[in-house]
Amino acid sequence: MKTKNFAVCYNNKIQNSVDVKNSLAKILTEQNISCEVLDIDNLKDGFDFAFVIGGDGTILKTARFFAKFGTPIFGINLGRLGFLSQASREYLKDAVAKVLDDKYYIEERIMLQSGENLALNDFVIKGNSHGRTARLSLKINEKEVCDYLADGLIISTPTGSTAYGLSAGGPVLAPNLEAFVIVPICPHTLTARPLVVPDTEIITVSMGDCENGFVVSTDGQNFYECKSDIKIKKSLHKVKLALLDDSDFYALLRDKLSWGISPAKMC
Repeated sequence: MKTKNFAVCYNNKIQNSVDVKNSLAKILTEQNISCEVLDIDNLKDGFDFAFVIGGDGTILKTARFFAKFGTPIFGINLGRLGFLSQASREYLKDAVAKVLDDKYYIEERIMLQSGENLALNDFVIKGNSHGRTARLSLKINEKEVCDYLADGLIISTPTGSTAYGLSAGGPVLAPNLEAFVIVPICPHTLTARPLVVPDTEIITVSMGDCENGFVVSTDGQNFYECKSDIKIKKSLHKVKLALLDDSDFYALLRDKLSWGISPAKMC
């Protein structure tokens, strides 16, 4: 293995994260590997590789930061689902050994961008009037597509297609597809269906009758208000996920989402 600068990123507000951070730092030290420990609220550049301890939320936050610097990240799961992680705390030592032996590959994931805001999973757009549906006008490449009367819209990457978009009835996309998904949330018409578009398209959502503007969230973590049209496009940045050589997206669907497993077998 070539000499690398390693970061270990964790959430100091979560005890399990602190415990795994200590275990990971000990494993690396025993292998004569130096690392710098970073809290996810105080990330910085200057690393060749980053271990990220936590659930998908922690990984999303760290991914958005390190994407700007091209730093690969490796997720160690502490959450309930851990769709973006590659290892659990029970198999931490084996997973680290594989990373140090270069038994992994880098998979680049496309991101969304609106202004200076980045998202690995999705942008979610809702009206700013609580308890009311919103009329949201959709344009693609400045051409009118349709109006949605719905609780909101989800603009998702393939990575995010297994998140909120899936819960709202959207399709699952393989992570290497170059496409986005537009999913209405609780639309008030049966003809409103999810739409898959190439990632070269520029998506514009207009206010329609949303007099109070929009509330926009990125990856379900950053929220801001907007009173003008929202333009969303593919970011120039990509997230680099470090995946173990035996990683399999379709196996992940089966294991994490019980994909295609009959109810009898789940009992």
